[in-house]
Amino acid sequence: MGRLTKPVTPACKQDAGVFAPVVNLNRCEGKGDCAAVCPEQVFEVRRIDAADYEQFGPLQKLKLRVHGMKVAYTPNADACRACGVCVTACPERAITLARV
Repeated sequence: MGRLTKPVTPACKQDAGVFAPVVNLNRCEGKGDCAAVCPEQVFEVRRIDAADYEQFGPLQKLKLRVHGMKVAYTPNADACRACGVCVTACPERAITLARV
């Protein structure tokens, strides 16, 4: 019989609300790696908001369509504890951490 182990979570560096992830929607392709690795459930990958979509030029709009019109949003940004796992996990390098 094997032992059950708790998943390893990264050491959080800050109290919640000191830093927040910032997603560059120009780079984000909505792959969801950030949402999969975030221990605080900060991210939500969903269809891009119409207002955000309208700010882009034709080439960026085409890119969004190719990627299913999905991007990452941070509805729970105030829960971020600056572990940085999302920054490392994002293949497009679309996430940075900023002091609130």
